[in-house]
Amino acid sequence: MSFSHRGIWNVPYITGVYVIKKNILENTETRPNYIYRLYDADMAMATNMRNKGVFMYVSNLEDYGHLIEPEYFPTKYLHNDMWQMKANKKDWEHRYISPLYWKALGLSFLNEMPCPDVYWFPIFTTRFCKELVEQANDNGGWSDGGNKDPRLAGGYENVPTVDIHMNQMEFEQEWLWILKHYVKPLAEKVYLGYDSDARAIMNFIVRYRPAEQSFLRPHHDSSTYTINIGLNRPHIDYEGGGAHFIRYNCSVVDTKVGWALMHPGRLTHYHEGLRTTNGTRYIMVSFIDP
Repeated sequence: MSFSHRGIWNVPYITGVYVIKKNILENTETRPNYIYRLYDADMAMATNMRNKGVFMYVSNLEDYGHLIEPEYFPTKYLHNDMWQMKANKKDWEHRYISPLYWKALGLSFLNEMPCPDVYWFPIFTTRFCKELVEQANDNGGWSDGGNKDPRLAGGYENVPTVDIHMNQMEFEQEWLWILKHYVKPLAEKVYLGYDSDARAIMNFIVRYRPAEQSFLRPHHDSSTYTINIGLNRPHIDYEGGGAHFIRYNCSVVDTKVGWALMHPGRLTHYHEGLRTTNGTRYIMVSFIDP
């Protein structure tokens, strides 16, 4: 039943779980009787109730719980709940989508723009970010940050990072689903007139460390627009870091956990990754509509 409209409806038949008033049960004339001809028990009960003039209703005025789909639940990952966005969307959103996301999506809400045409959105919960990093480290397979990269079709990365791709974690299709359902609406809200396909070939977690790779040289992204999501805590897990947009001489630092920085990828937003001076910084990056 759709929850876009709430109310009470008189119905001729109910089954499964139902709530019955105490006085109906105590009255021998109206208490449920599950025998009627050769009917199944639920059909017999409903028929007997109608014959006695006892109305049966369905109501969505209160939430008593919801059904889950138990058929698809992977067990081979560190955090298997992360793969449940399709099978059990309601629970998945409660765990992983920030409550502030729905407010940010509203047409009347003024989204943060820390630099020209660079927007900041809350999307994920702290739990999602923590589990995504843990899943990446549990999976392993981080690149060495060199130009030669056998994971790519051409085997060469012009602006390399120490990273792990979503397809290495078997999370590529799930991430593309997230882009379509949660990122695409935000992009179309702020970049008026743009119809995003929410396609992305490059989806990866970047790791910055002072002794490994601490910054990223100036570059354009191979995208129409890019999202860059902070996955851990500035001044707690790391120091430094951020993005500097050179044309505008504008920097975004102290990135918020679960918030996506969205900016055009080509032509106008030549940018660099600022140096991480202590700890380990993780960000999730997607080059969208390449």
